[in-house]
Amino acid sequence: MPDVKHFDPDAVLGQVECVFWQRGTTSVPIADVVATTGLSRSSLYATFGGKHELYVQALRRYVEWRSQPVFDRLAADERGLPALADFFDRLIQVRCEGEHARWGCMVSNAHAGAEGGDPQVRRVLDLHQQRLRTAMRTALDVAGAKAQVRAGLDLQATAELLALVAYGVNLRSRAGADPAELRASVSAVLGCLQS
Repeated sequence: MPDVKHFDPDAVLGQVECVFWQRGTTSVPIADVVATTGLSRSSLYATFGGKHELYVQALRRYVEWRSQPVFDRLAADERGLPALADFFDRLIQVRCEGEHARWGCMVSNAHAGAEGGDPQVRRVLDLHQQRLRTAMRTALDVAGAKAQVRAGLDLQATAELLALVAYGVNLRSRAGADPAELRASVSAVLGCLQS
């Protein structure tokens, strides 16, 4: 008789995602994951694999469920620089207020942590970086077509710069940075791009 799961694996992965997002992978013993989910260690391992595999799946879930919709919204926004300004404003708001305030970004946290050196984790981080940069570049292409940015601006390098600014916002917000200071820094960067 096949093993029947008496829990929703995706809901459990969502719980695990929040634990790793808030605290990182190295500081979370598997006993804390067991306590958070209410599942036995054997049920977790049978469904997801060991702690490392569980972390990688949670990180992938974070990228697909939390990051990608934001990137899609930015890429579909046809306002150019105002779309980028709104992206950063929402990012700062989410990172500094509400349920997940001061958690930073699970991806940025992984970049800064020891787990970022793992090849499986690195692939997820690289995919996130590529998708973020592509969304930034799409918004910059619109800004260029609307003559909102300086002529001759290297849009690919600027997309990379803006991605780095987003990662910086994520890390600084986790460290308790003042939202007004983060907004002022982003405004200064975007102001340098204007025509």
